[in-house]
Amino acid sequence: MKTISISVVVIQGKKRLALSFAYDKPVMLLIRTILGSRWEPEIRAWHVAATQTNLNRIRELFRNTNLYELQISNLSSGKEDEKMHFSDGLSPLAPADEACISSFRKWMQFRRYSESTIRTYSEIVITFLRFIKPRLATDEVGDEIQRFTNDYIIPRRLSFSYQNQLINALKLFYGQVLKRELDPGKVRRPMREHKLPNVLSKQEVKKVLGALTNIKHRAMLCTIYGCGLRRGELLHLRMNDIDSSRGLLIIRQAKGRKDRLVPISQKIIELLRNYYRQYKPKTWLFEGVVAGTQYDERSLQQVLKKALFLAGIKKPVTLHWLRHSYATHLHESGVDIRYIQEILGHRSTKTTEIYTHVSTRSIQLIRSPFDDL
Repeated sequence: MKTISISVVVIQGKKRLALSFAYDKPVMLLIRTILGSRWEPEIRAWHVAATQTNLNRIRELFRNTNLYELQISNLSSGKEDEKMHFSDGLSPLAPADEACISSFRKWMQFRRYSESTIRTYSEIVITFLRFIKPRLATDEVGDEIQRFTNDYIIPRRLSFSYQNQLINALKLFYGQVLKRELDPGKVRRPMREHKLPNVLSKQEVKKVLGALTNIKHRAMLCTIYGCGLRRGELLHLRMNDIDSSRGLLIIRQAKGRKDRLVPISQKIIELLRNYYRQYKPKTWLFEGVVAGTQYDERSLQQVLKKALFLAGIKKPVTLHWLRHSYATHLHESGVDIRYIQEILGHRSTKTTEIYTHVSTRSIQLIRSPFDDL
């Protein structure tokens, strides 16, 4: 039987639950299903937020197996640890509600929802049920959704998308697990935000991509921008996803469980060939320190952060900015919005049309009346 040691550590001033174990890919994949899980190279352990919800989730993951033993240390029931466990100010989930959440997860797995959606919806419903205690999931929620929004979401400045995900998750939870509909009058979505995507100019992108000397780091960022990829799509690439003879990249089972083809330039193909000759990845196109494991998402963000520093760009750029920039630059170069939709993997052109609002292709042609004064 393999041992997984769990202890409290402090990382960047925050208490985390550290999980230490001998390298085991199935264990690693299970831990990655927990929202906010991270790998910390300095302590060579995975860690998650130190909350009772996460501790319960870890126990649930390994409850029905005889292959692993959990060794939990320095998690006493003293007041300090109670405060640490419930850092969000909410009490733990009731046992009856835990059974409902377990059924919810199994139903979503049966319907083949993505792990990301299962994790997000489960965590949101868990937080809501902890908030409405002593009421249980089986009780009438009444005005609790509005109270949760006013007293939990808004004070914490959680996003509009979080509030929307709450509605989606609760409708699914109550409709499929408890077999009852929520009162439409009690379920109100927030007014939609209309934010423009953040975009870098071509000159700024060139600076960022040219700032890195490490060929692996440069290849990752160039592939994200050059093919308009999401972060997860890059990290799930394999060598046989590159069709160099046709100049295509195959994105498999991306958002919405859809495969799609995107064009890949010969310059990027040559860069990837040089990278492969030097690193020789075994399973994934971009791997972590341990051969056969995916490159860490947080480490990829650090690669971008370093590139921005070296390029002297002080904007709060994220990896998704590169995807936004790719789409905008395509539109500015005259590519039809329908083709951009296909390349990005958007379900509707309405999602893609947002790039027409940041494209300068037409706006720059408008002459200001000030010039005629």
